[in-house]
Amino acid sequence: MKKKVDPVVDEAIERLDMKDGPSRRRLLEGAGLFSATAAASALIAACSSSSSSSASSSATASATKAAAGNFPSTPKWQFWFANHADTNAFFTPTQYGFADAAALLGLPTPKWGGDPNQSVANQVSYINTAISAKAGGIATTVTSGTGFTSVVSSAMNAGIPVVSYNADGVYVNGKPVIGTNRLAYIGQALYISGQIMGATIKSLIPGGGKIGIGIAQPGAGNIQPRYDGAASVLGSSYNVVEINTTTDTSAEQSKMTAWLLGNKDAKGLFAVDYGSTSYLAGALKAASSTIPSGGFDTAPATLSGLTAGTVSFTIFQDPYLQGFLPTLYLYLFNLSGGQLQPPDTDTGLTVITKDNIGQFNKNSRFQGGSSAQQYLPLPSGAIKNPPATTST
Repeated sequence: MKKKVDPVVDEAIERLDMKDGPSRRRLLEGAGLFSATAAASALIAACSSSSSSSASSSATASATKAAAGNFPSTPKWQFWFANHADTNAFFTPTQYGFADAAALLGLPTPKWGGDPNQSVANQVSYINTAISAKAGGIATTVTSGTGFTSVVSSAMNAGIPVVSYNADGVYVNGKPVIGTNRLAYIGQALYISGQIMGATIKSLIPGGGKIGIGIAQPGAGNIQPRYDGAASVLGSSYNVVEINTTTDTSAEQSKMTAWLLGNKDAKGLFAVDYGSTSYLAGALKAASSTIPSGGFDTAPATLSGLTAGTVSFTIFQDPYLQGFLPTLYLYLFNLSGGQLQPPDTDTGLTVITKDNIGQFNKNSRFQGGSSAQQYLPLPSGAIKNPPATTST
């Protein structure tokens, strides 16, 4: 006589699509019994729980796509970065930095533009375009003490948050003249970085003498403070000569070479910008000179010069963070309704020499030499850093 199958058992077999096997036979053999019914009910409950969990996971995944981490869903704020040298290789890691921050936060990649040759008028025009487009936030370099006053005020009056990066006005007699009501500055402390340069030069050339310092655009707020800071430290024992290398990259090396050939009594050759520093090694070689040299940033030619010992030092300001942090700060300001005011942030004053160049020679997105996303493990051993001297 065929046993009557409990409806719960039958449902379990159908829902779980159980093939003929030990588990299916045990359920059928125990048909009608409490134990079989209980077992089948448990299986159905487990199945329902699994489905519910799967649906919940799917919903969570969808929510994750709409919001960053545990943050709530937000408008897809479009940030704009205005720049005074928007084709300069120095700012390649800056663009990687803001792209990475935007991806992390679930925002569109910030727009990038301005002018390739430090035209304040063209950069201001680009910022006005961002204002007209109702940008979610604007980050801009400020290379003039007066040229950005009106446009930054217009953006802020329109409810668009503005931060500056890389350059924040000018210095007059060592005092900052910022000239805008931006929320915060993210970049190197430029005048102080010049003073660090001056102190480093004194350690290399302790007796004083004539030195040349290349500068691509005298008076520009992003580099003139470095020159002024260095000169303030060097004092009267040094004959500091400003070499206008211009923004024409094809002429920078030849201008410094010509200066060396015309000043054979020079004790050192230095520079305060990315491009001029990158041509130091070439200028010294062309002039058959081996005097101390150094400058700023980590252009490939600068790193090669450091490794070879031709360039004595360079000062790193971390351009990647100058893209990443403004994006993060603008996001948090908008997210919090203005409660989280962005902080002024010094992105670095690391003096790189042949002795500590190791990690900087690794080609990476952080230095701009590679677009690849990669993890760079810390070197083994102690983390070496001099004692801190400031809390700001």
